[in-house]
Amino acid sequence: MGGLSAAHWAVIALAFILLFGYKKLPDASRSIGRSLRIFKAETKGLRSDDAAAHAEASPAVPTPIAAAPVPPVAAAPVPPAAPVPPAPPAPALRDDEASPLPGRIPGS
Repeated sequence: MGGLSAAHWAVIALAFILLFGYKKLPDASRSIGRSLRIFKAETKGLRSDDAAAHAEASPAVPTPIAAAPVPPVAAAPVPPAAPVPPAPPAPALRDDEASPLPGRIPGS
């Protein structure tokens, strides 16, 4: 089901012949072949350039630099925090006042 049968390929070839003409198809295939050869040569050149750059870069291994010991710093004493005054008490509700909280019945 996933592949193309011989009938499918025949229809595709017929469509190409109808679209481009039988005289232009050999020239088109020649151009595609040249383009693929050029592309292959360029990718091979890029790979060789990358290999050469990697070979040049690999011997230069940086040497670690020893860090000088850092003397400990004495921490300054922290002054005590000021005491926080207590919050004032909430006013008491009378029996005839509505509760500030919904669903609460005053006096209960």
